[in-house]
Amino acid sequence: MNQDHDDSAITPRIDFGQALSGLFSLQGKVAYVPGGYGGIGEAIAWALALAGARVAVSGRDAAKAHALAERLRDAGHEALGLAMDAHSVDGIRASVETAAGHFGGQLDLLLNCTGIQREESLLEVTEEAFDEVLQVNLKAAMFLAQAAARQQIAGGRGGAQVHLLSVRAQLGLRGRGYSAYASSKGALAMLIRQHASELALHGIRVNGIAPTVVRTEMARHWLADPVTAKQVTERIPLGRVADPQDVAGAAVFFCAPAAAFVTGQVLYIDGGLTASQ
Repeated sequence: MNQDHDDSAITPRIDFGQALSGLFSLQGKVAYVPGGYGGIGEAIAWALALAGARVAVSGRDAAKAHALAERLRDAGHEALGLAMDAHSVDGIRASVETAAGHFGGQLDLLLNCTGIQREESLLEVTEEAFDEVLQVNLKAAMFLAQAAARQQIAGGRGGAQVHLLSVRAQLGLRGRGYSAYASSKGALAMLIRQHASELALHGIRVNGIAPTVVRTEMARHWLADPVTAKQVTERIPLGRVADPQDVAGAAVFFCAPAAAFVTGQVLYIDGGLTASQ
């Protein structure tokens, strides 16, 4: 800190040692990660815990959620695993209340990692598959955000909400049946902007992370075939698909003090893909 700071200057006095040392700390925060035991969700859950947050993870498979929470606890972190069915608004609301209640009524962070894909070509799209994709990818996001916001507002601590999207929020895909998936992710990008606008008054920031193909089990059908894997990687300027930790780093950023002035944004973790199409 400059002791000779001019009091008439517009730049505020800042103790940079203190201010910058905690830019990525989540100490004392409580995070809820629905979809938190998938390949990306697990990386995010670990990253949040390592940054100091207490973490609740959920999903349709309660056993997987409990198993991840146990691994986190074994590593010295406070964690909870619980079931949540993204097809049920009542179940979504109950899961948020359970997560907050377990940590003394506190909920600071929502990291929504829920999502599915039902690939069908445009001429073959069924009403059932289309409705299910929008239910899990968009409607569940809406009511997770609502339930979390109610807890955050009641707590009076502000907070952050982060939703997982995809580059398909911006780009269509030739030769594949992505009508339901792409439209759900594109709509989610707009939902993020709307929620950011409404929740700013309460000090709650809302952002999104949109990766390209990430090296997880969900991407096995892309990467197991050498021809398809070559096509995917050749379209990405950095020459590789994403790893889960690439996404986890962005999640910590959006939740941390480093992003205190960032809301309503979607960050594309795509190796330059959307910059070069």
